[in-house]
Parts: sequence; C-alpha cells; structure tokens
Amino acid sequence: MAYDTLISVTDLHEILAAGSDVLILDCDFELGQPDKGRESYRAGHLPGARYAHLDDDLAGPPDGTNGRHPLPARVAFAAWLRAQGLKRGGQVVACDSSGGAWAARAWWLLRWIGHAEVAVLDGGKQAWAAAGLPMETGEAPPVVPGDFTADEPLVPAPLTARQVLANIGTGEAQVLDARDPSRFRGEPNPIDPVAGHIPGARNRFFRDNLAEDGSFRPAEELSQAFRTLLGGKPAVLSCGSGVTACHNALAMAAAGLPQPRLYPGSWSEWIADPAHPVATGDA
Repeated sequence: MAYDTLISVTDLHEILAAGSDVLILDCDFELGQPDKGRESYRAGHLPGARYAHLDDDLAGPPDGTNGRHPLPARVAFAAWLRAQGLKRGGQVVACDSSGGAWAARAWWLLRWIGHAEVAVLDGGKQAWAAAGLPMETGEAPPVVPGDFTADEPLVPAPLTARQVLANIGTGEAQVLDARDPSRFRGEPNPIDPVAGHIPGARNRFFRDNLAEDGSFRPAEELSQAFRTLLGGKPAVLSCGSGVTACHNALAMAAAGLPQPRLYPGSWSEWIADPAHPVATGDA
C-alpha cells in the first residue's frame, strides 16, 4: 500500500517493522537559525531518517528577486533524492517537529517532480516519540544511491508573480495566505521588510489545519474550512516564501479537494518588486 498524503505513526512503524524500503526525510528547520534543524536531527531522529535542509536541499539559490526559498532545479532535486537512496516507486515519508510546516514542502516537491508515493508523518516526530518508539542520534550513514528519475509533475504548474498580479484584476482564483494572522494583516515583524499581503488574498494560517495534539484535523473539517474560504473558486496558495503554503496544499489533498496552484515566490518575491500592490488589514 502506498501513502500519498498523510501516514500515521502506527502505519509507519508497521511498514518499517515489515522490512519495507522507506526513505524518511527529517525536515526540521527554524527560520533565522539555519543550523538548528540539523542540530535537532543529530539529537534525535526516526531510525534511518536522512536530513533534508530547507535552504540547501528543498530550495534553489535566492537572487534577491525570486523569494527566500525558490524552487530547486528539478534535475538537481532528483539527483539529491537519488543520493539519499530513493528508488523509483519507493515510499517516502517526510517529518519534522513543527506540525509538518517543513515536511509539507518536501511532500509538494516530490509530487512536483512526479513521485506519488510520498506522505507526511501525521503528528510529526513528537507523535513518534510519544508512542515510545526508538530514535537514533548522530549523522546518517552512507547509502547506496537509488535509481529515481523525475517524471511529469503531479501538481498543477506553479504560478509566477505576473500571473498572480493578473489574477488581482480578474479575481478568477482565490489566493490563500498561510502566514500567521499578524503578518497577513501587515503588523511590523522581523521577517517581512514590507508588511501586508497580496490584495484580495484571504488568510488560512497553516496551523489552523492542526488539532491540539499536532495531528491534522479530520478531512471533513478541513474540507468545510477551505470551501468556505474559497467560495467556489480555485485556490492559489501563498505564504512567506512558498514553504508553509504547501501545508495548505497537503491539507486540501487530505480533504479530497481539487488541487490548488502554488505561488512559490510568495510574499518575499512579491515585495521584491516595489510596483506590486500591497494590502493590509484582515481583508
């Protein structure tokens, strides 16, 4: 059985115990402290997990105009996955300690390069530890490279800033911004040099997808929440740099909703062009 949205701790433990070949990606990260995620990985990770660094592995190089975490080159990302041992058709499970905030980016990227067998660990590393399951420390040992190759994308084509700008005029799609409400409203913060949001966007803070225990809310609850926000329109997902927007994409997939389109550059790319309009407030 392949998992393509979420996987429970119980199911992951069972398939690992059965000897299934699973590539586990530990995606722990912290904005402003780029080394902290790797330190967290060394301190404790799921057995056999390999570390995926947001800046180095799950993004391409920023140039000041393309956002903080532009998409990596498809060829480069596929090569990195092969180096982690990924085989064609192999199950991938991404996890972190932040409710899936970073793991969802890995999930979306794998689907973007045509790999369907990828899921996020529901409840994350905390749920694994809470179940009393073993953890490992230190660095990952060398592995035999896999034979994975990129295929046709399994997600709609990402949007450019120009396309998002055009949508402001037409209103054909609804932009959902995954940042926290204070950043969306435009309150001063240390992350956004220009505060606010894309005109016409609505706020869907990614953490609203989670229950109190850190697991994803039930599918029917997620479906109702997104349908209310979208009002029948297709979704365009944005955030600060195209990362936590993927959490909303994962939640929509888990709820069985139509696939949204991602604006990878998101707010950090949008504000790099002073000609782009900026809105503040709750709407």
